[in-house]
Amino acid sequence: MARILVTYDMFREGFKELEDKYEVTFPTGRDFTYEEVYEMLPEYDVLCSMFDFPVNRELIDHAPNLRLVSNYAVGYNNIDVAYCLEKGITVTNTPGPVTAPTANIALGLLLDTARRITECDRKLRNQTIRVGVLENLGAPVTGQTLGIIGMGRIGKALAKRAVACGMEVIYYKRHPLYIDEETKLNVTYASKEELLKQSDFVSINAPYTPETHHLIGEAELQMMKSSAILINTARGPLVDEHALVKALKEGTIRGAGLDVFEFGDYPLPELLELDNVVLTPHIGTQTYETRVEMAQTVCNNVIGFLEGDRPITRVLRP
Repeated sequence: MARILVTYDMFREGFKELEDKYEVTFPTGRDFTYEEVYEMLPEYDVLCSMFDFPVNRELIDHAPNLRLVSNYAVGYNNIDVAYCLEKGITVTNTPGPVTAPTANIALGLLLDTARRITECDRKLRNQTIRVGVLENLGAPVTGQTLGIIGMGRIGKALAKRAVACGMEVIYYKRHPLYIDEETKLNVTYASKEELLKQSDFVSINAPYTPETHHLIGEAELQMMKSSAILINTARGPLVDEHALVKALKEGTIRGAGLDVFEFGDYPLPELLELDNVVLTPHIGTQTYETRVEMAQTVCNNVIGFLEGDRPITRVLRP
C-alpha cells in the first residue's frame, strides 16, 4: 500500500477519501517542519506539500521512494519541478478551486482601492475624515481599462468580472490566446509596454518564476499612468516592493491593492503608512469551502496518480 505524507495541518474532511484508501500521515496542531519531513520522507511514496514548503533537491535526493508531489496551491514555485521531472517524479497542483476566489479578491481590491473604501472606513473610525461633496474623490471603474498580466484561469475569471463591471480589458501573456477565445472573453492582446501605458488598472495574475522576478519594477511603474492602480494577488516577488513604495509616495501611480508581499507574510513598513494602498494578508483563497475543495483536489491528484481512475492536474514544466 502506498504511503502518503502530508506536510500541513488542514481540515481533515477534505482528506476522507484518501484516508479510506491509504496510509496517510498528518501533523497535529501545526505543520511539520522541513527537518521533520526530511527525516520521514524516505519511507513515503507521495508528498502532499503546501505552497510555502520547499521541495528542493536536498529533499528530493533524500526520498528514494518518492513518486508524486501533490502541491496544495495553484502556484508551485516552492518545488524544484525541473529536478522532480528529471527524477521521474510527477508534480500536481490545485488550479480549479482557487480560480474564482482569487479573481474575486482581485476585483475586491480593485474596487476598494479605486473608491477608497478602506481608507474612508479607517478615517471615519479615527474621526480624521473630512466630509463633503468634493472630498474623498475616488477613481471610476466602469468605462476604464483593466490590463491583466497573465491570462491563465484566474486572469480569465477576472476578465469576466471586469467586463461585467463595464470595463475594457486588455491582457499580456507570453503566448496570446486564440482569436476565438479573445472574442468570447471580450479581451484584446497588448504588449506589456502597451498594457502598462494604456491601463487605468493593472492586475498581476502571472506565475512566479526566476524569469518573472520583479516583473514590475521601477521602469515598469514609470510607464504606468499617474492615475493608475496596481493590483497583485499572484506572488509578492513579482513586484519590486521598494520601487512600489517609492512610486506610491511620489505619485508615480495612484494606488495599489496587494494580497501578497515580496518579503514574506508582511509588507514593508512604509506601505503600512500609506493611505493609497489596500493590504490583505494573502487571503485570496481563504474561505472554508475553498480550503476543503483544495484538499479534495490534492486527494484526487494522489488517487488519480496511483489508481488511474480520474484526471489529475499535472505540472508539465517549471
